[in-house]
Amino acid sequence: MRLFLCEKPSQGKDIARVLGATRQETGCYSGTGITVTWCIGHLIEAAAPEAYGDEYKRWSLDQLPIIPKVWRSDIKASTAAQYKIVKQMLKQATELVIATDADREGEMIAREVIELCGYNGPIQRLWLSALNDASIRKALGALKPGSETLPLYYSALARSRADWLIGMNLSRLFTLLGRRSGFDGVLSVGRVQTPTLRLVVDRDREISAFTPTPYWSIAIRLISSESHFLAEWIPPADTADEAGRCVQEQVAQHAVQSIRTARTARVMSADTERVREAPPLPFDLGSLQEVCSRQLGLDVAETLRIAQSLYETHKATTYPRSDTGYLPENMRSEAPVVIKALLAADPALASLIETLDLNLQSRAWNDAKVTAHHGIIPTQAPCQLSALSDKEQAVYAIIRAHYLCQFLPHHTFDRTTVLLEAGEQTLKATGKRVINPGWHRALRSDAQDNQQESGAQPSQQLPSLATGTDCSITGTELKALHTKPPKPYTQGELIKAMKTVARLVSDPRLKQILKEATGIGTEATRAGIISGLLDRGYLQKRGRALRATEAAQTLIDVVPEAIADPGTTAIWEQTLDLIEAGDMTLGAFLDKQSAWVTQLVQQYGTLSLDIKQLPSPTCPDCSSPMQRKGGHKGAFWSCVRYPDCKGTRPIAKPRRGKPPRQRRQSTPHS
Repeated sequence: MRLFLCEKPSQGKDIARVLGATRQETGCYSGTGITVTWCIGHLIEAAAPEAYGDEYKRWSLDQLPIIPKVWRSDIKASTAAQYKIVKQMLKQATELVIATDADREGEMIAREVIELCGYNGPIQRLWLSALNDASIRKALGALKPGSETLPLYYSALARSRADWLIGMNLSRLFTLLGRRSGFDGVLSVGRVQTPTLRLVVDRDREISAFTPTPYWSIAIRLISSESHFLAEWIPPADTADEAGRCVQEQVAQHAVQSIRTARTARVMSADTERVREAPPLPFDLGSLQEVCSRQLGLDVAETLRIAQSLYETHKATTYPRSDTGYLPENMRSEAPVVIKALLAADPALASLIETLDLNLQSRAWNDAKVTAHHGIIPTQAPCQLSALSDKEQAVYAIIRAHYLCQFLPHHTFDRTTVLLEAGEQTLKATGKRVINPGWHRALRSDAQDNQQESGAQPSQQLPSLATGTDCSITGTELKALHTKPPKPYTQGELIKAMKTVARLVSDPRLKQILKEATGIGTEATRAGIISGLLDRGYLQKRGRALRATEAAQTLIDVVPEAIADPGTTAIWEQTLDLIEAGDMTLGAFLDKQSAWVTQLVQQYGTLSLDIKQLPSPTCPDCSSPMQRKGGHKGAFWSCVRYPDCKGTRPIAKPRRGKPPRQRRQSTPHS
């Protein structure tokens, strides 16, 4: 029997339909010589410390570090029935095709079951980028040998076990140190969650410590050849800060009087530059989450859920958890079919599609920059727009627009900079004249978004201004302003910071080691990390902004710098890439992680913490302190004596704004 092992029932149903395995049975579909079954996500999870000995049920500093000699796994109770089905199928299988999601996590979901069940037969890998019938057939005709994707499993396993070593040991360590100093809460530490939290804490502290600095600007209204335009005053260099802002009020007041007295401004120079802006790439998951956060106000977890639904349920878009926006060059030949499907789904696109040039080759088509997955784009199957929710339609429209941009020319415009003189004062006017809107016909530019957010003046078209031309001054406005603090992170901006953390690293040694593209977390895990920090009470949502709680600041102040430093975590991510590439073994990586965790436990085990006791309710059953925990229905208060006492209290929802979304708990200490 040839067995296909999928990740989810919906995925299994789609693949079974194409294979002709139409007979539905308990936990599988079957056909002649073929069976399709599924895992329902992870059927197996890393065993808790208690599984390695009853002594670990009680938290104690003397027991740390906990370093498993032989790693153990447990069958998840919630999906134990499906595990039994998969196990039985593997016993009967003579050939196995792994058909889970085509990434590290998908590889691990399948391989951990295969290993636990002891299957030793031949293995092939189905590598899918979309779940429409045409894509499935194409992938079935190009199965990979199982050995080709096996390193993905080792990399995912390394990540999982490193997270376990750090999370289990350091969370216990600092929680116990906290209790010794009178702190009753749990200090949850994680390889990725803690440096992510550090980003928000640092930003919040920067905002709190910010002192506004006054500065002055002058806006000047002018007219030439019956055309009105705006200019700004350029202060002398010795009166301006690093950003070119005037910080001396008297100088600004003198300048505005001088400009008003002059009444005219003479053009000293006029320079025009032809600018060609290439279309933006199709989305990777992180950039999609960032844009949807900014334009639609969606949580990053919600964007991921919608993107997954567009891929799995509606077959409207390709695999969502991609880490690149580039596309394989051979997929250009599929463009006519995709465009035809888009038009069939939405006839309102006709006028835009008429302007497309399918012979154009944008920078997106680049085999050298395609990783395991390509950018997120529409599939060749017409999408039933009426079946999509409003939010799904909005996200789909953004994905679709970025694909259509690849067949439109560059956005081309002339940027003109004019310098003028008025009463010995220097003025500058800038203008933009669109030559070809190009891809702007399909998509709002990021510049437009940023302009709206910053409140900047919209671009203007200047009249023809030759050197020596005199322009009449029709008005001046002196503005007394103050510098503004940095903005708090939104979820989308935090995702971007996690992706590009190398840019935020100040340590020259780390900066040299880190690749510019190195981030913390993965495309698949970043949303869950943020959700986990919200559920654990380390982050709060205030409108679209994320703010660190007092508990978060307490945690960041006491954990080792190496744990909280995003640069260190980013280096670990590079190491995981080495495992995937076969340049480092799983064993060597875990040996280093174990030694490092041991060193941290020894170094910090005698530390005395000075932690402010955070307010928490008392247990309604035994009056003991309570600690915040996350559950499948969201965060709640739990008795610190659990499991001996099972008292709980709900967490009160904030009175202002919308209540926080209830989220499924992410993996502990990730």
